[in-house]
Amino acid sequence: MPQADFTSHVAQQDELTKKEDNELALEPVATRSETAVGEIEETRNGQFHRSFSPRQIHIISLGSNIGSGVFIATGKALATGGPGNMLIAYTMVCTCVWAVLQSLSEMTIAFPVSGNYIDYTDRWVDPALAFGAGFAEWLGWTAIVAAEAGFFNVLVQYWAEGSIPLPATISIFLVACLVIFILPNKVFAWFEYVTSLIKIVIFLIIIVLSLALVLGAGPTGSIHHGDTWTSLPPFLNGFSGFANCALLAVWAVGDQVFIGIMGGEAESPRFSMAHATKLVPFRVNFIYIISVVFITILVPSDDSRLLGGSGVAASPFIIAVQDSGIPGIPSLLNAGMICGVLAIAAEAVYLSSRILRTMAHQKLIWEGLAAVDDRGRPRLALIITSLVAVVLGYIQIAAGGLTVLNWLISITSASFFTNWIIISFVNWRFHRTLEAQKDPLFTEVYAWKSTLWPLAPALLMLISIFLLVCCIFLGIKPPGATGFTATNFFQYMLGILIIFSFTFGYKVIYRTPWRDPKTADCTTGRRPLATEEIAMLDHYYRQPSWRRFLTYVQLW
Repeated sequence: MPQADFTSHVAQQDELTKKEDNELALEPVATRSETAVGEIEETRNGQFHRSFSPRQIHIISLGSNIGSGVFIATGKALATGGPGNMLIAYTMVCTCVWAVLQSLSEMTIAFPVSGNYIDYTDRWVDPALAFGAGFAEWLGWTAIVAAEAGFFNVLVQYWAEGSIPLPATISIFLVACLVIFILPNKVFAWFEYVTSLIKIVIFLIIIVLSLALVLGAGPTGSIHHGDTWTSLPPFLNGFSGFANCALLAVWAVGDQVFIGIMGGEAESPRFSMAHATKLVPFRVNFIYIISVVFITILVPSDDSRLLGGSGVAASPFIIAVQDSGIPGIPSLLNAGMICGVLAIAAEAVYLSSRILRTMAHQKLIWEGLAAVDDRGRPRLALIITSLVAVVLGYIQIAAGGLTVLNWLISITSASFFTNWIIISFVNWRFHRTLEAQKDPLFTEVYAWKSTLWPLAPALLMLISIFLLVCCIFLGIKPPGATGFTATNFFQYMLGILIIFSFTFGYKVIYRTPWRDPKTADCTTGRRPLATEEIAMLDHYYRQPSWRRFLTYVQLW
């Protein structure tokens, strides 16, 4: 079924919401009572609007996380780890994307609540773990806003050549990023939609151009035969080189929780999340693995520009273009990157505010932060998140932009893979809870279950623990370091220490209970499919395979 047809069907959801109350009156008394209690619990602080259409989630899923990580950080990974370490590390981390979305989606489709796995951690594991994970996730994504502000300054200076002061570029960036949240959520959805389209087009240009450069395009270009792999060592700096590539890959790929959070405000979570779970891993692996292969062929790991340049000047793509003598491409990429960092920063504000709101809604912190206004915005959570992002952004002015940027990247990367460990464990507890309560969730019509479960959570746990080892190793011995320093150790370990210390402290202070699978909450936020939505899915899955495939590749 074409995406446009499905979207038109989903537009009927407003009418379905009105019909649900009438359908509820026909249900057995016991079921009606439980559902009513769950609905009251979910909406007691206001209710998010389902502002994301399947088409928007489709495009945003294609374009999310394409930004500074793939265009700039890949150069640092190549210089510190070499082509061999880089390819293996990025492949390993990209595998986690499939595992994260498989583990997260089966919970999100059944319980499409905004705030996502923080809510699930509270209800199926322990409120203390939800608090520690939530705070780390909130801080990590808030730090991304400040980090992207730093990247924005670098990108602008590529044209301005220092004529615009750092405070001015950061101020412009923060205003442009935050003003979007004064408007209704649908404006944010369309902003992410349009910027994702721009990023997709820019990246497709880069892929085609990279292939042309490998084949010798350009006035001064030459055919590349893979000499960068044979004339130089493919593995640099031993295990620390590999570990550094792995953490840079985590930063570039992102934790993909953004897709799950959008599922909590999607018009049709069953379609949108199942669609994204197949689409996003393919998109991530295609983008990053193809990029890494081209980078390792086009640019030698000992090129001084990888570490000596700044912004797009240090991008391996730009280095390859400059060597081939093709004009105009650096400015085109720079413009696309500016759109990318604005979009990612807006994603970060959106996600971190929803995380903060969920923690308040679960009464892990002051509940006043959970209030949602009549436009579907968690106003206080947005204000606090924005203020912290602004403070972190301006700290770069006083403390030195590059130093602060490195700390922000390290905090974010550590919080990402640590929360992957939590997601895999929460998914396992989710299944334990369903088994203990003999819940028929996975036998219901169009129920969605992780492929080959428990492969996804088990693989995610294994790789994430290995990433934890990488982080600890880098804290002790980073690439090129002469010895151990406390500053370096805390730079790499701060995100991990935050989760463990905040979880332990919350547990000790509040003596939170470990959730019993037999009594854990499987009611609040649960969204069974309505009759009309089942009919839509029937119609969609009756279409030929090639028609359904088109919904994954179309850009409209």
